[in-house]
Amino acid sequence: MNVKPTRSELMKVKRQIKMAVSGHKLLKKKRDGLILEFFEILKEAKSVRKELVDAYKDALMKINITRAQETDAVVRSISFTASHQPTVEMSSKNIMGVLVPIISGEQVEKKFYQRGYGFLTASVMIDEAAKAYEIVVQKIIRAAESETTMKKLLREIEKTKRRVNALEFEVIPRFKKVQSYIRFRLEEMERENTFRMKRIKKKAGEN
Repeated sequence: MNVKPTRSELMKVKRQIKMAVSGHKLLKKKRDGLILEFFEILKEAKSVRKELVDAYKDALMKINITRAQETDAVVRSISFTASHQPTVEMSSKNIMGVLVPIISGEQVEKKFYQRGYGFLTASVMIDEAAKAYEIVVQKIIRAAESETTMKKLLREIEKTKRRVNALEFEVIPRFKKVQSYIRFRLEEMERENTFRMKRIKKKAGEN
């Protein structure tokens, strides 16, 4: 090994082992914490995804009934009267060192009078279909937040697992191997030195 077998080098390697072991413990805790967070978000994401699918089925049924009763031309004409477009706002929060999104929609679910059409121009069926699609958009926003969070957490879990494995199976064993080598060489040098001193004393006694 390209290592100086000195006591100062041995102390240095001991410190490196201590730091690596400490880092390994912290990263394992982080990995385990992230996995728990991931499964919590996964549970929520499954629930939101089901709600989204159900909301979309309901909206599709309502718009099809509306098209059958009012005709496509009427539905399309009323859709052009929408006065307020929904907006999406994004911020972030920190989960164990991982920045994940917070996505919220402004003016997604509206009151009747906020949709831009009047009581006389739109039927109840049109209003019900519009409301159903607003709910779909709201569910999409929630699904986007939870699923993006899941992807970010999963990437961080994989990265942390690689670091844990690298420390456990490569870095720490390598440091320990270096430590054993230095100890062996120091003991060997000490034995050689003791043997040499005995020979010197023996020669001095003979003289």
